[in-house]
Amino acid sequence: MANRRTTTRGFKRTGSLLSDKIRKAGESRGFAVTRLLTHWPEIVGEDTAAIARPVKVGYGRGGLGASLTLLTTGAHAPMLEMQKEGLRAKVNAVYGYNAISRIHITQTAPTGFAEGQADFRYAPKVQAPVQPDAGAVAAAEQAATGVEDDSLRAALERLGQNVLSKQNKQKNERKG
Repeated sequence: MANRRTTTRGFKRTGSLLSDKIRKAGESRGFAVTRLLTHWPEIVGEDTAAIARPVKVGYGRGGLGASLTLLTTGAHAPMLEMQKEGLRAKVNAVYGYNAISRIHITQTAPTGFAEGQADFRYAPKVQAPVQPDAGAVAAAEQAATGVEDDSLRAALERLGQNVLSKQNKQKNERKG
């Protein structure tokens, strides 16, 4: 009977084989980097989103738990450092499990080098104003005639104009 020497190399190989599968399983459960980018102000709040931006989500060697890297200016870094655990809790609350295990803060200059410039404000979505046609304006005024409160009547007229203009636009698009 040969003496078998126990080692941990076999276990390490198994872990390295499973790391890609663990990562794919995490991604299939909704852990998408784009969600952090697109919903950042909603996740952490407007105040924090104004001073910090998520840059990278990276996985460690074990494949469990990810590191979130935030970009901020040098003046805001100490404040974010104190809020790390709260930020981690907010991000993990979105995913429903402990997806982010660490947060790293990277500082940059607010002005100067082209690569280091950081604008943390999210641009508001701008839509071109729709000009209601005369028929929509008249129909909206007709529908709101019984309302006595001036501000409520004006709001209902605007709502009616928007709805009727949109319906007319959709009808014209179907015909064309």
